[in-house]
Amino acid sequence: MSDNATLSVDVRTEFGKGFARRLRAAGKIPAVLYGHGTEPRHLALPGHEAGLIVRSANALIELDIEGQTELALVKDVQRDPVRQIIEHIDLVIVKRGERVQVAVPVVLEGETFSGTIHTQAATTITVDASATALPEHIVVSIAGLEDGALVHAGDVTLPEGVVLAEAKDMLLVSVSTPAVEAEEEAPAAAEATAESAE
Repeated sequence: MSDNATLSVDVRTEFGKGFARRLRAAGKIPAVLYGHGTEPRHLALPGHEAGLIVRSANALIELDIEGQTELALVKDVQRDPVRQIIEHIDLVIVKRGERVQVAVPVVLEGETFSGTIHTQAATTITVDASATALPEHIVVSIAGLEDGALVHAGDVTLPEGVVLAEAKDMLLVSVSTPAVEAEEEAPAAAEATAESAE
């Protein structure tokens, strides 16, 4: 859970793809801020600083908008699919002490039992937490899990104050033995049978 960053931002009065391109060329990122019954506000964020902040999931930003401070949660980051340049950021207003539901990345830790593989069925898990204490990720240990093991959302240990907002039976990870090994054993067994028959 990281401290929120502070950004001094500009209010946008021009719109459209052409203006957005010029804005990005000037090192800024178009953004919109909404929530808590307010009219959406169109902003221009400093590109380098905003780019560093949004590397963390559910980043919290303290916005300085012409002297007025707003606390905002990064809700969505739109990138160019080829160049991966940030094209637009959606921000939602949050209040200190308010609880919000967010999707948090699931990070797997450890290795499953020798000879097995794991399949991650879900890369995020939705939780309910204080807006100012959102976990950056949830660690799920798969150390030593054997063939047939399943890890569900309800099995995960969450940080203090964080509540699961997902179905407890949602599958996160399954462990299995690769079928390749069984396929490799079959020809070897067939060869052994052929040799004994000769």
